[in-house]
Amino acid sequence: HAAASGLRIDYRQMTPEDMAERHPSRFDVVVCMELLEHVPEPRSVIHACRVLAKPGGDIFFSTLNRNPQSFLFAIIGAERILRLLPVGSHTYSRFVKPRELRAWAGQSGLTTIHQIGLHYNPFSRRYSLGGNLNVNYMMHCRKNGPPV
Repeated sequence: HAAASGLRIDYRQMTPEDMAERHPSRFDVVVCMELLEHVPEPRSVIHACRVLAKPGGDIFFSTLNRNPQSFLFAIIGAERILRLLPVGSHTYSRFVKPRELRAWAGQSGLTTIHQIGLHYNPFSRRYSLGGNLNVNYMMHCRKNGPPV
């Protein structure tokens, strides 16, 4: 990927928790996209993202909401009908409600700045942003206070 793009990228394969232990308060921006719904302890990942960010740093999460509509769109639609993802990519019980993400972020010392829905149109194959958080959504948080 890096060579094909003509970029110098330092890839690291490790857990967010290991990365946070090695690089606390190092980054102005931390991006955690489409991960929380795949891990057994999303609160641990959220906390690791907080540790990685410098004080005042921005952290962006994206994940799937847990409700019947997200089950229908993400598991039935995306995995089984449209085959956008391998069947079994998602486990419904691991989807994260926005109120849970806000609460876990707050417990980790993050302030929620903004949240927005991410919408996919299967006919145009385009994504757009909007106010509906029912399926995919993103949340912008900011780190408060001194490093942990």
